[in-house]
Amino acid sequence: MFKSLKFRLAVTAVVSLVALYFLVPTFVAQIPSPLDRYFPKDKIHLGLDLQGGMHLILEVDADKALESLMERTAGDLKESLMENRIRFRNVEKAQGATISMELTEASGKTALEKILNEQFSDLEITSSAPREGGQLITLGVKNKRAADLKKLTVEHSVETIRNRVDQFGVAEPEIIPEGENRIMVQLPGIKDPERAKNLIGKTALLEFKLVDEENSLDEALRGNVPEGSVVAYGSREDRSSGQRGQVPYLLKNKTLLTGASLETAKVQISDRFGEPHVSMKFNSQGAADFDRITNENVRKRLAIVLDGVVHSAPVIQERISGGQAQITGNFTMDEARDLAIVLRAGALPAPVNILEERTVGPSLGSDSIRQGIMATLIGFFLVVVFMFIYYRLSGLVADSVLILNVIILLGILAGFKATLTLPGIAGIVLVIGMAVDANVLIFERIREELRLGKPPRAAIDAGYAKAFVTILDSNVTTLIAALFLFAFGTGPVKGFALTLSIGIVVSMFTAVFVTRIIFDYFIWNRSIQRISI
Repeated sequence: MFKSLKFRLAVTAVVSLVALYFLVPTFVAQIPSPLDRYFPKDKIHLGLDLQGGMHLILEVDADKALESLMERTAGDLKESLMENRIRFRNVEKAQGATISMELTEASGKTALEKILNEQFSDLEITSSAPREGGQLITLGVKNKRAADLKKLTVEHSVETIRNRVDQFGVAEPEIIPEGENRIMVQLPGIKDPERAKNLIGKTALLEFKLVDEENSLDEALRGNVPEGSVVAYGSREDRSSGQRGQVPYLLKNKTLLTGASLETAKVQISDRFGEPHVSMKFNSQGAADFDRITNENVRKRLAIVLDGVVHSAPVIQERISGGQAQITGNFTMDEARDLAIVLRAGALPAPVNILEERTVGPSLGSDSIRQGIMATLIGFFLVVVFMFIYYRLSGLVADSVLILNVIILLGILAGFKATLTLPGIAGIVLVIGMAVDANVLIFERIREELRLGKPPRAAIDAGYAKAFVTILDSNVTTLIAALFLFAFGTGPVKGFALTLSIGIVVSMFTAVFVTRIIFDYFIWNRSIQRISI
């Protein structure tokens, strides 16, 4: 079957047409209305260096995640000690990711060790010192567990940021962990860098806490904050002056519900003032908890706190069932949309800090594209001239398939929605050279066979057969190297490796399969007696 010239021509035609089919949106500005539904919608995606955008290096403060875990664990441990009737004076999170506690009985340490083994296996006693008939004990997270938690924190942060960016609508973002606690974020084509930074960096820890109305806010502001409470601030806009001012609140420390129970969040417009707010719906467990919380605290104020900022603190007028709530706060439409995105995507497990920020303007991207195309054309022209001078008409056969090589390569990039970068263009230039390199090996073999006195048909058969093994070996080793670059490289290295990998496969097809069709056509159908090589 593969010896049939018509079959091989059909295969080449199908491959070429499929490639052109995926390239139509890239090269045709607007497809006519009746036909547009039959073609793909996506053009070849351009990387950050070609269309402009934002490059960020983020550092995940994984230690903060450990500290937050220990703060929650301290409360759980306190309840467990009370349930087991172990006497203690205080249990609180100490400096760093540790918990300090004072037991008032000598036998308390043995009972504590039993609780740790059964309920808090991640914790261990790091220090113990006697104090007034009891013991002062410090607890910490086991080293292996602490390392695992930090790794999970970074992985969770990557997924959360990816969810936010996807909902923000950035095409082909690059979000890749680097090292132990860093994340590289590339956002091609981003139009509002500041908004994107705020969206990515917002921790979005949503908490519901009761307002402490039993103690004096004024006393707390003077520094006399009652135990179990905390001072937090919100903002309020004076409608007459339009200025925003800080409003202090005295809140209970205990968090009654968090954003982890959210099912969805969306922007809605208030009927009263026509202002946007964020409407939230809890999952089944969250709805049950919210029902219980509102039922137990009727006539009390429930504060909605996001990243430590109080957005509203309404009075619970009655029991609220159905799991619906809303956040108001004089938002603009963009602010409300971004808040809904981060709530849907979930809170970051730890704060992230921006270590490096670069913005590439569209004009720089246009210059890169123009220079890349110029480099490709110059390389293509030089290869064409060399092959024609050195191998005459056979060189033109190799040159003719170079255009097909580039078309198929770009078609594969478009079909798989891959991203073309500036190093990717460099990979295409290298592939052009490698494609004719295969033909050089073939042509030199054909020359040797012709010198031995073989007729053209036999020389071509022998040339392709003997050169194929060498071509396959060299291309497979290069492909393996390119695949390793793609698997372990980042950013520009991946872009280069991607086009090189695809180009190697395509060049094997065009340089060996397609050029052989052209030679066989002239040998079999035109019965030529002499090869211009």
